[in-house]
Amino acid sequence: MKILVSSLCAALALGAGPALADTFAYVSVAGENKIAIYRVDPDRGTLTRTGEAVLPGAPGALAVDPQKRYLFASIRSNNSLGSFRIDPATGALTPINTVNAGANSAYVGTDQSGRYLLSAYYQAGKAMVHAIGKDGSLSAEPVQVVETAPNAHSAISDAQNRWVFVPHTGPNAIFQFRFNPATGKLTPNLEPKVEPPANVGPRHLKFHPTKPVAYTSDELGSSISAYSLEPQTGRLSRFQTLSTLPADFQGKNTTAEVKVHPTGRFVYVSNRGHDSIAGFRIQDSGVVEAIGQAPTEKTPRSFDIDPSGRYLYSAGQGTTRLAAYRIDPNTGKLDRFETYEVGKQPSWITVVTLR
Repeated sequence: MKILVSSLCAALALGAGPALADTFAYVSVAGENKIAIYRVDPDRGTLTRTGEAVLPGAPGALAVDPQKRYLFASIRSNNSLGSFRIDPATGALTPINTVNAGANSAYVGTDQSGRYLLSAYYQAGKAMVHAIGKDGSLSAEPVQVVETAPNAHSAISDAQNRWVFVPHTGPNAIFQFRFNPATGKLTPNLEPKVEPPANVGPRHLKFHPTKPVAYTSDELGSSISAYSLEPQTGRLSRFQTLSTLPADFQGKNTTAEVKVHPTGRFVYVSNRGHDSIAGFRIQDSGVVEAIGQAPTEKTPRSFDIDPSGRYLYSAGQGTTRLAAYRIDPNTGKLDRFETYEVGKQPSWITVVTLR
């Protein structure tokens, strides 16, 4: 498969100086088979488009390795996975290789070492592990394919790189695995899955940066759930579930993404139907308290918070636009300050500081 890369406003990107070259936003524009690249102004949060990578199919989930050298993409319409080298000065993407995954990957993410790519397959009902070479290339064959159940939606390793969790919306469960960081292999935990109450449907999962606590976006329940992690056993235990919707909302809704603020003080979930970003304050115990909802673009499948914790960007998959917000550092509330035209069906966004 051939991937083409073009640069827009290259002179601007190169002449902006180090301060403006630090942080970049990558947006999967599924309706145009491309990844759009934006430079983030660290003082204002504004975005300047600097380039794009044109793919042989519709991109979905994106992930960047912990060392910020490589970007990985699910190319959903081609059942493949792509790897790119990131230019640390300009944020430009150079294709490394693509591999056939044999199915449509709903999610990609690396383990904590950046040696392995984890992926989850919604329709195929499985998780997969690929090795990442020293040059950023993906192994042609997976290290392992693990059959789980229909509607596998993400695959996330804990901070210690000992455990991997695969939430499923269909069987309403989070599958729990022991992870071997030397081989990349997954082994079902002694308790192979944790099951929340009926019709919750855990979709995505993110860990708190300092507490042994994880939060899920519950697609079917339009809720957020909090789980404690037992570090020695890799077992999750749910201790709270709270609605992401205002009490008077009567329409249809599903949640999508969940992201924890870099300070660990707040957590956010996107509502598709109510079309909003729901915010929650995290207490010392890990329990969350609702802040409220901020209106956003239609069908917010994906959003991300910049590493400084000052800005949140929400992609409206049902539109061509991206909404930008400032995050109040004291209250966690969102203040929308700009809207960007990014292209047809923006389905994923990831924001990364390179240097």
